[in-house]
Amino acid sequence: MDKTVEIVILAMVAAFLGLRLISVLGRRAEHEDQPLQPRLEPKGDAAPRVAVPDLADRGGNGGTARPVLPGITPAIERGLKEVALTDKRFDAFLFIEGAKGAYRMVLEAFWSGDRETLAKLCDPAVLETFEAAIAAREAAGETLANRLVRINDAEIVAAGVEAGVARITVRFTGDIAAVTRNAAGEVIAGSLTDAIEARDQWTFARAPASATPDWLLDETDEV
Repeated sequence: MDKTVEIVILAMVAAFLGLRLISVLGRRAEHEDQPLQPRLEPKGDAAPRVAVPDLADRGGNGGTARPVLPGITPAIERGLKEVALTDKRFDAFLFIEGAKGAYRMVLEAFWSGDRETLAKLCDPAVLETFEAAIAAREAAGETLANRLVRINDAEIVAAGVEAGVARITVRFTGDIAAVTRNAAGEVIAGSLTDAIEARDQWTFARAPASATPDWLLDETDEV
């Protein structure tokens, strides 16, 4: 194989891996100035660095505070600190951005019947529910032509660590254009020109002691 072509292929593979959202939810950049502390030991008596209002990062940017996450109550802040204590690279701002990407990826995979992608993003119980719905849709000869127009809001509404598992719940508000077609390709429900507002509350979970950085979709609810 031509060496130039080989280099291009390797670069494309590296870019793809870098874009995998399940590997960057809530993770800090690896090139921080200070070395990472042991995963369960805070540095001295200092509080863990977590991007919530009272601990926003004001360093290295001329004293300008990072934007505050909306809706962070004292209870949620305590929960985020619990998560940060178990993972020194956790960052709530990075997590919420990754959660938005995961929300889009899961919805699009479910709508298209992409079981392989869902298996990478969901825990077994949630995956089973999605697969059952996809199977029922396929048995009826129906297909979805849905489109996530935009995510209007993504807000952390609960966080904490229980039985060694970190769990963060995010409430999403978005606009979705939804169309269902029958086996003949005829529209039997919905419209692509008339988006509806969707409100979902999803919980992502990860065992901090896990060797992988993946957060998986652990629970879904409509609100």
